[in-house]
Amino acid sequence: MRFSSASRPSWARILTVALAGASTVGAIQLNVENDESIKRAAKLVAKNMMSYYTGNRPGDNPGNLPDPYYWWEAGAMFSSLIDYWFYTGDETWNDITTQGLLWQAGDTGAFMPNNQSKTEGNDDQAFWGFAAMSAAERNFPNPPSDKMGWLAMAQAVFNTQAPRWDTSSCNGGLRWQIFTWNNGYTYKNTISTGGFFNLAARLAKYTGNTTYSDWAEKAWDWTESVGFMTPDYHFWDGASDLGNCTEINEIEWTYNNGVYLLGAANMWNVTEDPKWKMRTEKIIQSSSVFFKNNVMVERACESVNTCMVDQRSFKGYLARWMAATTQLAPFTFDEIMPKLKASASAAAKSCSGGSDGTTCGLKWTEQKWDTTKDFGQQMAALEVIQATLITKVAAPVTSDNGGTSKGDPSAGGKPEAPPPSSLTSPITTADRAGAGILTAMMMVTLGGSAGWLIWE
Repeated sequence: MRFSSASRPSWARILTVALAGASTVGAIQLNVENDESIKRAAKLVAKNMMSYYTGNRPGDNPGNLPDPYYWWEAGAMFSSLIDYWFYTGDETWNDITTQGLLWQAGDTGAFMPNNQSKTEGNDDQAFWGFAAMSAAERNFPNPPSDKMGWLAMAQAVFNTQAPRWDTSSCNGGLRWQIFTWNNGYTYKNTISTGGFFNLAARLAKYTGNTTYSDWAEKAWDWTESVGFMTPDYHFWDGASDLGNCTEINEIEWTYNNGVYLLGAANMWNVTEDPKWKMRTEKIIQSSSVFFKNNVMVERACESVNTCMVDQRSFKGYLARWMAATTQLAPFTFDEIMPKLKASASAAAKSCSGGSDGTTCGLKWTEQKWDTTKDFGQQMAALEVIQATLITKVAAPVTSDNGGTSKGDPSAGGKPEAPPPSSLTSPITTADRAGAGILTAMMMVTLGGSAGWLIWE
């Protein structure tokens, strides 16, 4: 039986209207003033993000993401899932998170497994250390008693990075890459030293051990003295140590701003020194370059469509660390929360693509799906959406205030030279890519595509 338009059943008319509006109404509906709405949106985005994960499939290693995604991004993913559990109470991904972290922590707990030894950078290792630190700070369910604790893993990362502080060039800092055979070994970048600073500050807060805060001070002072941070608290990418770090790559990424922001907030919380309050406030002020009408943008690549695989996730880390900063340094709340809420609302509107209508785009400022899809974009959207629940959860715990994670101040002491068997396969260009810009590629493209990125 065929119906005319006038006699078509009401349910069909409703379906027609719904389909007609599908392209203009985001499939993920979000009200940032409603907790349940935020949790529903976060659940959808987390599910989409985890559709990329293959570490729980037969034949794959737990904690791995498939090509073209990098190993360090899996560490970042587990941080986002720890926060997801903490914000929403949903335990769906807890077992996978524990499995992945324990597997990739390696024999010493320092996240230097043999399967990554040919390519691992200091920044890569730091992102796994962040996941362990978040697990300790949020009282994520502890590993089995015969396994190393989350806190001990974070300490292991710190203990392997501190001896790499390199004064042979540029008067200090951490190199991008750990091993001499890796492309980028001669590059000292802000995210590597910033990751060390962030982790040291958080360990100082959790343990009360001044060794960590002393190292955080040292890392901050070096970043400032070498010129990777401007007097106005803008953070550049880094420089080659072959020129003693004098020719600085003046590109700004959201995650460099964020990694120093949370470290500074922790240092203020630990010391209550006015200089750390000022530094925290100045970093927030400088972050304004990453927002248009309070919506976050990766200004170095979005507008010219040059964001590479790892860079598509960067905004998520700034969102994560801005939210955490409001708990460590409450004086930042009024400045940060409007940005997080506006960015979350815009990000949710971008999550209206793909076959299921919930795939998230890269350009939140467009407030609609931009026809792109990527694991990093899903993670970034998840981070900013769930960050709007920060006022509904407790502040990070410490060893003296509710923390249950097992620590080990001497963790990570095993020599880190990889066995020869770990280098039997060729090191590919894809292997060499990490959480920064490939040194060679950067030098080739800087003049052509990045000159306009320099902060004015």
